[in-house]
Amino acid sequence: MVVAMPLTVHEACQCYRQEWPAIDKAAELTAAYIRRRAARRHLSCQVSARAKAISSFIKKAYHKQYADPWNEITDKAGIRIVVPYSSLLYEALDLIDSSCTVIRVEDDRKKPGFEERLEYPRLHVQIQARWEEMDPDGVPYECEVQIRTEAEDLWARMSHSLMYKPGSTADIPPDVRRSLYRLIALVELYDSEVERGVKALAQNPDFSHSNDLLAEAERIYQTFSSHPYDRQLSEDVADVLVDAVGDDPTYADRLVEFAEEHRGRIERAYEQYGPSSEQFLQYGRYLLASQPESLIIFERLANARHDLQASWEGNLEDRLLIDMARIWRVRW
Repeated sequence: MVVAMPLTVHEACQCYRQEWPAIDKAAELTAAYIRRRAARRHLSCQVSARAKAISSFIKKAYHKQYADPWNEITDKAGIRIVVPYSSLLYEALDLIDSSCTVIRVEDDRKKPGFEERLEYPRLHVQIQARWEEMDPDGVPYECEVQIRTEAEDLWARMSHSLMYKPGSTADIPPDVRRSLYRLIALVELYDSEVERGVKALAQNPDFSHSNDLLAEAERIYQTFSSHPYDRQLSEDVADVLVDAVGDDPTYADRLVEFAEEHRGRIERAYEQYGPSSEQFLQYGRYLLASQPESLIIFERLANARHDLQASWEGNLEDRLLIDMARIWRVRW
Protein backbone atom coordinates (compact mmCIF):
# COMPACT_ATOMS: atom_id res chain seq x y z
CA MET A 1 0.00 0.00 0.00
CA VAL A 2 1.49 3.35 -1.04
CA VAL A 3 0.20 6.39 0.84
CA ALA A 4 0.73 10.13 0.61
CA MET A 5 1.75 11.93 3.79
CA PRO A 6 0.52 13.46 5.95
CA LEU A 7 -2.55 11.31 6.52
CA THR A 8 -5.73 12.47 8.17
CA VAL A 9 -6.66 10.81 11.45
CA HIS A 10 -9.17 8.57 9.70
CA GLU A 11 -6.64 7.59 7.01
CA ALA A 12 -3.96 6.89 9.61
CA CYS A 13 -6.32 4.60 11.54
CA GLN A 14 -7.27 2.72 8.38
CA CYS A 15 -3.60 2.37 7.46
CA TYR A 16 -2.77 1.09 10.93
CA ARG A 17 -5.45 -1.59 10.69
CA GLN A 18 -3.84 -2.84 7.49
CA GLU A 19 -0.28 -2.57 8.75
CA TRP A 20 -0.81 -4.04 12.24
CA PRO A 21 0.34 -7.61 11.38
CA ALA A 22 3.53 -6.31 9.77
CA ILE A 23 4.22 -3.93 12.67
CA ASP A 24 3.70 -6.76 15.16
CA LYS A 25 6.12 -8.98 13.23
CA ALA A 26 8.70 -6.19 13.07
CA ALA A 27 8.50 -5.80 16.86
CA GLU A 28 8.82 -9.54 17.51
CA LEU A 29 11.79 -9.97 15.16
CA THR A 30 13.56 -6.99 16.69
CA ALA A 31 12.95 -8.25 20.23
CA ALA A 32 14.32 -11.68 19.29
CA TYR A 33 17.44 -10.03 17.87
CA ILE A 34 17.91 -7.98 21.06
CA ARG A 35 17.55 -11.13 23.22
CA ARG A 36 20.33 -12.83 21.27
CA ARG A 37 22.57 -9.79 21.50
CA ALA A 38 21.91 -9.52 25.24
CA ALA A 39 22.85 -13.18 25.71
CA ARG A 40 26.11 -12.60 23.86
CA ARG A 41 26.88 -9.74 26.25
CA HIS A 42 25.85 -11.82 29.28
CA LEU A 43 23.30 -9.12 30.14
CA SER A 44 20.45 -10.28 32.36
CA CYS A 45 17.19 -8.79 31.11
CA GLN A 46 13.64 -9.55 30.04
CA VAL A 47 12.74 -8.42 26.52
CA SER A 48 9.11 -8.24 25.43
CA ALA A 49 7.46 -6.86 22.29
CA ARG A 50 4.06 -5.79 21.09
CA ALA A 51 2.33 -3.83 18.38
CA LYS A 52 0.11 -1.11 19.79
CA ALA A 53 -3.49 -2.31 20.00
CA ILE A 54 -5.59 -0.96 17.14
CA SER A 55 -8.10 0.50 19.60
CA SER A 56 -5.28 2.27 21.49
CA PHE A 57 -3.90 3.74 18.26
CA ILE A 58 -7.34 5.06 17.29
CA LYS A 59 -7.95 6.62 20.72
CA LYS A 60 -4.51 8.25 20.74
CA ALA A 61 -4.83 9.55 17.18
CA TYR A 62 -8.19 11.22 17.84
CA HIS A 63 -7.45 12.40 21.38
CA LYS A 64 -4.06 14.01 20.75
CA GLN A 65 -5.13 15.85 17.57
CA TYR A 66 -1.87 15.26 15.72
CA ALA A 67 -1.18 17.14 12.50
CA ASP A 68 0.46 13.99 11.12
CA PRO A 69 -0.76 11.08 13.27
CA TRP A 70 0.89 8.33 11.24
CA ASN A 71 4.39 9.75 11.73
CA GLU A 72 3.88 11.42 15.12
CA ILE A 73 2.67 8.27 16.89
CA THR A 74 6.07 6.62 17.25
CA ASP A 75 5.20 3.76 19.60
CA LYS A 76 3.29 1.71 17.01
CA ALA A 77 5.83 -1.07 17.61
CA GLY A 78 7.03 -1.25 21.18
CA ILE A 79 9.81 -3.21 22.90
CA ARG A 80 10.41 -3.26 26.64
CA ILE A 81 13.75 -4.20 28.21
CA VAL A 82 13.59 -4.84 31.95
CA VAL A 83 16.87 -5.22 33.87
CA PRO A 84 17.28 -6.32 37.51
CA TYR A 85 18.75 -3.06 38.87
CA SER A 86 19.62 0.48 37.86
CA SER A 87 23.31 0.27 36.89
CA LEU A 88 22.35 -2.23 34.17
CA LEU A 89 20.32 0.50 32.47
CA TYR A 90 23.60 1.84 31.06
CA GLU A 91 24.53 -1.61 29.73
CA ALA A 92 21.10 -2.03 28.13
CA LEU A 93 21.35 1.40 26.52
CA ASP A 94 24.83 0.62 25.20
CA LEU A 95 23.54 -2.70 23.84
CA ILE A 96 20.87 -0.89 21.81
CA ASP A 97 23.26 1.84 20.72
CA SER A 98 25.88 -0.63 19.47
CA SER A 99 23.61 -3.18 17.80
CA CYS A 100 20.70 -1.17 16.37
CA THR A 101 20.22 1.89 14.19
CA VAL A 102 19.25 4.55 16.72
CA ILE A 103 17.01 7.40 15.60
CA ARG A 104 16.85 9.29 18.92
CA VAL A 105 17.25 8.80 22.66
CA GLU A 106 14.95 10.24 25.34
CA ASP A 107 16.79 10.01 28.68
CA ASP A 108 15.21 11.86 31.60
CA ARG A 109 17.48 10.44 34.31
CA LYS A 110 19.55 13.61 34.71
CA LYS A 111 17.00 16.25 33.80
CA PRO A 112 16.74 19.02 36.42
CA GLY A 113 13.60 18.93 38.53
CA PHE A 114 12.66 15.40 37.55
CA GLU A 115 12.63 14.33 41.20
CA GLU A 116 9.51 16.50 41.69
CA ARG A 117 7.49 14.62 39.09
CA LEU A 118 5.26 11.65 39.86
CA GLU A 119 6.99 9.18 37.57
CA TYR A 120 10.25 7.30 37.18
CA PRO A 121 12.90 8.79 34.82
CA ARG A 122 12.02 7.83 31.27
CA LEU A 123 14.62 6.04 29.14
CA HIS A 124 13.27 5.49 25.62
CA VAL A 125 15.17 4.79 22.41
CA GLN A 126 13.63 5.02 18.94
CA ILE A 127 15.28 2.52 16.59
CA GLN A 128 14.86 0.99 13.17
CA ALA A 129 13.29 -2.45 13.33
CA ARG A 130 15.47 -5.45 12.47
CA TRP A 131 13.40 -6.45 9.44
CA GLU A 132 13.95 -6.08 5.73
CA GLU A 133 10.33 -5.16 4.91
CA MET A 134 9.40 -1.50 4.53
CA ASP A 135 6.44 0.49 5.85
CA PRO A 136 3.84 2.11 3.52
CA ASP A 137 6.20 5.04 2.87
CA GLY A 138 8.97 2.74 1.70
CA VAL A 139 11.12 3.33 4.81
CA PRO A 140 12.12 0.85 7.55
CA TYR A 141 9.67 0.18 10.35
CA GLU A 142 10.54 1.75 13.69
CA CYS A 143 10.31 0.50 17.28
CA GLU A 144 10.15 2.44 20.50
CA VAL A 145 12.36 0.70 23.08
CA GLN A 146 11.56 1.35 26.75
CA ILE A 147 14.34 0.45 29.19
CA ARG A 148 13.41 0.00 32.86
CA THR A 149 14.47 -1.75 36.03
CA GLU A 150 12.20 -4.39 37.52
CA ALA A 151 11.15 -1.97 40.26
CA GLU A 152 10.43 0.80 37.74
CA ASP A 153 8.37 -1.60 35.66
CA LEU A 154 6.28 -2.51 38.70
CA TRP A 155 5.87 1.17 39.55
CA ALA A 156 4.85 2.05 35.99
CA ARG A 157 2.16 -0.64 35.87
CA MET A 158 0.83 0.29 39.32
CA SER A 159 0.81 4.07 38.76
CA HIS A 160 -0.77 3.60 35.33
CA SER A 161 -3.86 2.13 36.97
CA LEU A 162 -3.97 4.81 39.70
CA MET A 163 -3.38 7.98 37.73
CA TYR A 164 -3.70 7.39 33.96
CA LYS A 165 -3.94 10.09 32.84
CA PRO A 166 -5.18 13.01 34.93
CA GLY A 167 -5.39 16.53 33.57
CA SER A 168 -2.39 17.35 35.75
CA THR A 169 -0.66 15.92 38.80
CA ALA A 170 -2.43 18.66 40.79
CA ASP A 171 -5.69 16.74 40.20
CA ILE A 172 -4.41 13.84 42.32
CA PRO A 173 -5.65 13.96 45.95
CA PRO A 174 -2.90 14.91 48.44
CA ASP A 175 -2.96 11.57 50.29
CA VAL A 176 -2.56 9.68 46.99
CA ARG A 177 0.27 12.00 45.91
CA ARG A 178 2.07 11.32 49.18
CA SER A 179 1.70 7.57 48.70
CA LEU A 180 3.06 7.78 45.16
CA TYR A 181 6.10 9.81 46.24
CA ARG A 182 6.84 7.26 48.97
CA LEU A 183 6.58 4.46 46.42
CA ILE A 184 9.05 6.25 44.12
CA ALA A 185 11.51 6.37 47.02
CA LEU A 186 10.97 2.64 47.58
CA VAL A 187 11.71 1.97 43.90
CA GLU A 188 15.11 3.64 44.28
CA LEU A 189 15.79 1.81 47.56
CA TYR A 190 14.79 -1.55 46.06
CA ASP A 191 17.07 -1.04 43.06
CA SER A 192 20.07 -0.13 45.20
CA GLU A 193 19.56 -3.05 47.61
CA VAL A 194 19.19 -5.57 44.80
CA GLU A 195 22.41 -4.33 43.24
CA ARG A 196 24.22 -4.48 46.58
CA GLY A 197 23.04 -8.05 47.16
CA VAL A 198 24.00 -9.21 43.67
CA LYS A 199 27.50 -7.79 43.98
CA ALA A 200 27.96 -9.33 47.43
CA LEU A 201 26.91 -12.78 46.20
CA ALA A 202 29.21 -12.48 43.19
CA GLN A 203 32.16 -12.26 45.57
CA ASN A 204 31.04 -15.23 47.66
CA PRO A 205 32.65 -18.44 46.32
CA ASP A 206 29.92 -20.59 47.87
CA PHE A 207 27.31 -18.99 45.62
CA SER A 208 29.00 -17.36 42.64
CA HIS A 209 29.91 -20.33 40.42
CA SER A 210 26.58 -22.18 40.30
CA ASN A 211 24.64 -18.88 40.28
CA ASP A 212 26.69 -17.54 37.38
CA LEU A 213 26.28 -20.78 35.44
CA LEU A 214 22.52 -20.83 35.90
CA ALA A 215 22.19 -17.12 35.10
CA GLU A 216 24.04 -17.69 31.82
CA ALA A 217 21.75 -20.58 30.90
CA GLU A 218 18.68 -18.49 31.75
CA ARG A 219 19.84 -15.60 29.55
CA ILE A 220 20.32 -17.89 26.56
CA TYR A 221 17.15 -19.91 27.22
CA GLN A 222 15.11 -16.71 26.93
CA THR A 223 16.18 -16.47 23.29
CA PHE A 224 14.40 -19.80 22.70
CA SER A 225 11.42 -19.77 25.07
CA SER A 226 9.44 -17.47 27.35
CA HIS A 227 7.80 -20.40 29.14
CA PRO A 228 8.07 -20.37 32.97
CA TYR A 229 10.22 -23.04 34.59
CA ASP A 230 10.94 -24.58 38.00
CA ARG A 231 13.62 -22.42 39.60
CA GLN A 232 14.28 -24.87 42.45
CA LEU A 233 14.86 -27.70 39.99
CA SER A 234 17.24 -25.46 38.04
CA GLU A 235 19.28 -24.76 41.17
CA ASP A 236 19.48 -28.46 42.08
CA VAL A 237 20.67 -29.41 38.59
CA ALA A 238 23.07 -26.44 38.34
CA ASP A 239 24.85 -27.60 41.51
CA VAL A 240 25.68 -30.85 39.69
CA LEU A 241 26.52 -29.22 36.37
CA VAL A 242 29.14 -27.01 38.03
CA ASP A 243 31.33 -30.10 38.48
CA ALA A 244 30.73 -31.20 34.88
CA VAL A 245 31.79 -27.80 33.55
CA GLY A 246 34.73 -27.29 35.88
CA ASP A 247 36.52 -24.04 36.54
CA ASP A 248 36.53 -22.70 32.98
CA PRO A 249 36.46 -18.88 32.79
CA THR A 250 35.59 -19.03 29.08
CA TYR A 251 32.60 -21.34 29.46
CA ALA A 252 29.96 -18.57 29.33
CA ASP A 253 31.22 -17.47 25.91
CA ARG A 254 31.45 -21.05 24.70
CA LEU A 255 27.86 -21.76 25.79
CA VAL A 256 26.62 -18.75 23.81
CA GLU A 257 28.56 -19.92 20.76
CA PHE A 258 27.20 -23.46 21.14
CA ALA A 259 23.62 -22.17 21.30
CA GLU A 260 24.09 -20.06 18.17
CA GLU A 261 25.85 -22.81 16.24
CA HIS A 262 23.10 -25.33 17.05
CA ARG A 263 20.15 -22.93 17.23
CA GLY A 264 18.04 -24.80 14.68
CA ARG A 265 18.64 -28.15 16.34
CA ILE A 266 17.87 -26.76 19.80
CA GLU A 267 14.68 -25.09 18.55
CA ARG A 268 13.50 -28.42 17.14
CA ALA A 269 14.35 -30.17 20.42
CA TYR A 270 12.22 -27.71 22.41
CA GLU A 271 9.41 -27.94 19.87
CA GLN A 272 9.30 -31.75 20.08
CA TYR A 273 10.09 -32.24 23.78
CA GLY A 274 9.81 -28.84 25.48
CA PRO A 275 7.12 -27.26 27.67
CA SER A 276 4.46 -27.06 24.94
CA SER A 277 5.11 -30.50 23.45
CA GLU A 278 2.80 -33.50 23.62
CA GLN A 279 5.58 -35.51 25.28
CA PHE A 280 5.64 -33.07 28.20
CA LEU A 281 1.97 -32.08 28.48
CA GLN A 282 0.46 -35.56 28.14
CA TYR A 283 3.14 -37.88 29.40
CA GLY A 284 5.26 -35.72 31.70
CA ARG A 285 8.46 -36.94 30.03
CA TYR A 286 11.63 -35.04 29.23
CA LEU A 287 11.24 -32.74 32.22
CA LEU A 288 14.60 -30.99 31.81
CA ALA A 289 13.80 -29.97 28.23
CA SER A 290 11.54 -27.35 29.80
CA GLN A 291 14.36 -25.91 31.90
CA PRO A 292 17.16 -23.43 31.04
CA GLU A 293 19.86 -25.80 32.31
CA SER A 294 18.96 -28.05 29.37
CA LEU A 295 21.34 -25.89 27.28
CA ILE A 296 24.28 -26.80 29.49
CA ILE A 297 23.27 -30.46 29.37
CA PHE A 298 23.09 -30.41 25.56
CA GLU A 299 26.51 -28.75 25.38
CA ARG A 300 28.08 -31.26 27.78
CA LEU A 301 26.45 -34.18 25.92
CA ALA A 302 28.01 -32.87 22.72
CA ASN A 303 31.47 -32.06 24.09
CA ALA A 304 32.09 -33.76 27.45
CA ARG A 305 29.63 -36.61 27.86
CA HIS A 306 31.76 -38.66 30.24
CA ASP A 307 32.40 -35.68 32.55
CA LEU A 308 28.65 -35.05 32.66
CA GLN A 309 27.88 -38.67 33.43
CA ALA A 310 30.47 -38.83 36.22
CA SER A 311 29.07 -35.70 37.88
CA TRP A 312 25.46 -36.83 37.48
CA GLU A 313 25.66 -40.35 38.90
CA GLY A 314 24.57 -40.57 42.50
CA ASN A 315 23.35 -36.97 42.61
CA LEU A 316 20.32 -36.86 40.29
CA GLU A 317 17.97 -39.41 38.76
CA ASP A 318 19.59 -41.28 35.86
CA ARG A 319 16.30 -41.18 33.94
CA LEU A 320 16.47 -37.37 33.65
CA LEU A 321 19.84 -37.51 31.90
CA ILE A 322 18.91 -40.53 29.76
CA ASP A 323 15.91 -38.58 28.44
CA MET A 324 18.11 -35.63 27.53
CA ALA A 325 20.60 -37.92 25.80
CA ARG A 326 17.75 -39.32 23.69
CA ILE A 327 16.71 -35.82 22.67
CA TRP A 328 20.28 -34.97 21.65
CA ARG A 329 20.61 -38.38 19.99
CA VAL A 330 23.56 -39.47 22.07
CA ARG A 331 23.95 -43.19 22.74
CA TRP A 332 23.68 -43.93 26.48
